[in-house]
Amino acid sequence: MRATVIHAPHDIRVEEVPDPAIQQPTDAVLRVLRACICGSDLWAYRGESARRPGQRIGHEFLGVVEEAGSEVTGFRPGDLVVAPFVWSDGTCDFCSEDLQTSCPQGGFWGSVGYDGGQGEAVRVPFADGTLVKLPAEAVSDDRLLTALLALSDVMGTGHHAAIGAGVTRGSTVAVVGDGAVGLCGVLAAKRLGAERIIALGRHQARTDIAKTFGATDVVAERGDAAVAAVRELTGGQGAHAVIEAVGTEQSMRTAVEITRDGGAIGYVGVPHGSGTGLDLSVMFDRNIALRGGVAPVRAYIPELLPDVLDGTIDPSPVFDLSVGLDGVPAGYRAMDERTALKVLIKP
Repeated sequence: MRATVIHAPHDIRVEEVPDPAIQQPTDAVLRVLRACICGSDLWAYRGESARRPGQRIGHEFLGVVEEAGSEVTGFRPGDLVVAPFVWSDGTCDFCSEDLQTSCPQGGFWGSVGYDGGQGEAVRVPFADGTLVKLPAEAVSDDRLLTALLALSDVMGTGHHAAIGAGVTRGSTVAVVGDGAVGLCGVLAAKRLGAERIIALGRHQARTDIAKTFGATDVVAERGDAAVAAVRELTGGQGAHAVIEAVGTEQSMRTAVEITRDGGAIGYVGVPHGSGTGLDLSVMFDRNIALRGGVAPVRAYIPELLPDVLDGTIDPSPVFDLSVGLDGVPAGYRAMDERTALKVLIKP
């Protein structure tokens, strides 16, 4: 089969790799129908996170079960399913507490020795604990299939940020970051009933999506100017709930400074580049809470799935470029150069 591998920074290739096969009775083999490139994949692409030459890559995908191990009870060949960005056994203490990202037997797609999602097929460990079944008829609806793909990561991650930030009906929310996760954070905040949503971003194509998703205001400034703009929009107080979806020192500083006293920050931006910029004394004095981290999207899919199916939320606009497998290297370049927001892959 063909799959995407990374050999070195800026060296993404599509190569022949061994076909996936059942190795454990709890495994399933999935034929990939849709995958995508994540902003976090760019850290490996840019050389900011280490990868072995030839390592698989990609962690967002959905597809059809082709084979199920003898101990898999919830799925059979032909089932349409979505895979969250980590696998988990579904039985440990952490899984029972809806923190599948801490499952001792879990792992991330594309880890050394495991399949990545940007290819024709994937071996899925612990299929019963990992996969979520989708309606079979979604296969024939391209827009719906694309929207469902967002449940593998960005929609669930945006929701995790909104939950961490304490978004409630009638609250004022600010979203730092105009990538796919930040935009899904806007969508999640709207779904949870936020009355005012301030999107911080400089790229009009992205902030236009934010407005479609429910943003009531857009702040294009950065740094101190952004803080001043948000403060002005909120009568000097700041936002009750702030979603931090970037992960840099500057973005975290901005998040702290635009949070209302007594408010909370939901942080899901993968930390990179430098320190977090957190001043705990400032947060202590102003009673600012910080919650978030890597999102246990497997816990959120059952809640979000009905709203995607009935059109209450539609995250599909975050995918603004579609490629086949041969186009994946160009897709990485497009996202790295910010000429694409999020690249959809149709193997």
